[in-house]
Amino acid sequence: MRRLALLLWLLALALPASAGAETFNPADEFELKEWVPIHLGPLDLSINKAVVYLALGAALTILLGIFTMRSRLALLPSKRQTVGEALYEIAQTQIAEQGLPAKAVGRWFPYVATLFLFIWTLNMVGFIPLPLSGERWHGVPTWGIYAVTSQLSVTLVLALFSVVFTHVEGLRWNGARYFKSFVPAGVPRAMVPAMAVLETISHVFRVVSLSVRLYANMLAGHMLILVSIGLIFILGGITFYIVVPISFAIGIAFYLFEVVIVVTIQAFIFAALTAIYIGSAIEPAH
Repeated sequence: MRRLALLLWLLALALPASAGAETFNPADEFELKEWVPIHLGPLDLSINKAVVYLALGAALTILLGIFTMRSRLALLPSKRQTVGEALYEIAQTQIAEQGLPAKAVGRWFPYVATLFLFIWTLNMVGFIPLPLSGERWHGVPTWGIYAVTSQLSVTLVLALFSVVFTHVEGLRWNGARYFKSFVPAGVPRAMVPAMAVLETISHVFRVVSLSVRLYANMLAGHMLILVSIGLIFILGGITFYIVVPISFAIGIAFYLFEVVIVVTIQAFIFAALTAIYIGSAIEPAH
């Protein structure tokens, strides 16, 4: 039964392309169309697929946190308590305590833990076929997968928050002395301006590194799945019966790899690097 469910699940990923196989383009899944136009002067606040997935991800993150963390504690833990304790352990010992100094864990643990859980939920929702493609087939909404973290604008905002919080904490704990950490000790005076510029550039590239890493991994994973499954609807004739098993097997392999490994690793790396950046700003020698 589980195998049948998985096969039907993967077939649902390619339903939007079945109406016109010859025009199949996996990039169409990432096109954002206005569903509810909202324009305030030069600001475009329209509701589109990305906005809906973000709202859905935020709601599921809240529900997941309430469900796993607000259970009655027992000496013989239930499955719900076990999952909650495991998530808390990962967020505290593997993310917060590894990157933050002890004096800042209490303040920043909620943020890095929420960041980890939020990104993990967004990534996971991106692999669940939902009727939110914005397309219809014979009047019925088509189903598809879409990762909102494959939008650079989304990952860029998350990265900006992390880097801004890094400098805010650096200034809060160290004052103006924080900027001295931009120049390593022992550097010749003539090299100080150049080193300061290079360090500033490195901090700017933290935004690029955080945002592009998450964006590129999620985009590439979804593209590979859509392309491999889409071949089933593109090819015809005798080639169809040869390619289908191979294409389907590749699609399943990519899907499982992304869901089992990439989804969690990318959320963990983003939250862990955020903790490390904030920790290094609080204690520059940390």
